Amino acid sequence: MNTELHIRRAGHPTERILTGRLVRLLEGYAREVRVGQPVLVGVLTAAGVVGLLLRVVRALLSSGGGGARRSFKELKKGPEYLVTPVRVRDAADRLVEVELHGHLPQSALHPGDHVQLTLRPQRDPDLPPRIERIVNLTTGQLLTPRTATLWSHLGPALLLQAALGVLLVAAVAACSALG
Repeated sequence: MNTELHIRRAGHPTERILTGRLVRLLEGYAREVRVGQPVLVGVLTAAGVVGLLLRVVRALLSSGGGGARRSFKELKKGPEYLVTPVRVRDAADRLVEVELHGHLPQSALHPGDHVQLTLRPQRDPDLPPRIERIVNLTTGQLLTPRTATLWSHLGPALLLQAALGVLLVAAVAACSALG
């Protein structure tokens, strides 16, 4: 019996555009978006200015507390997004692996579909390239996977509060400079 079976390993494509047949969508797993501490401290500081002003107004009006606040530790831990390894057989009959970040409709891709992928290399050279855009040539669908971002993790309320805080500090600085 031959113990030296040669299993064809999936390689990483080097082209920006990859056209081929979808072989398999592997089991997905979660990966976390990194949150830079300077960005987070800046947003929270600016939001804190307006938060302090709102607490004073609430205390004067005695209208109860606000909503639940997320801690610094919770905000520092970035959002998670789904990473699905995808195997594609390219035009040269090579098996290549790429990563799909985010979610797509379940019926969007099936094994055997003829696809054209737009790829982007990742920061870590050991990881396969990430899919930016998928054209399913079998169904004619254009698919763009979406992932969570730092800004969606922080949320519109906190970002609006931070923007108002920056405007308030700028207005106070302008008034003190003029006076």
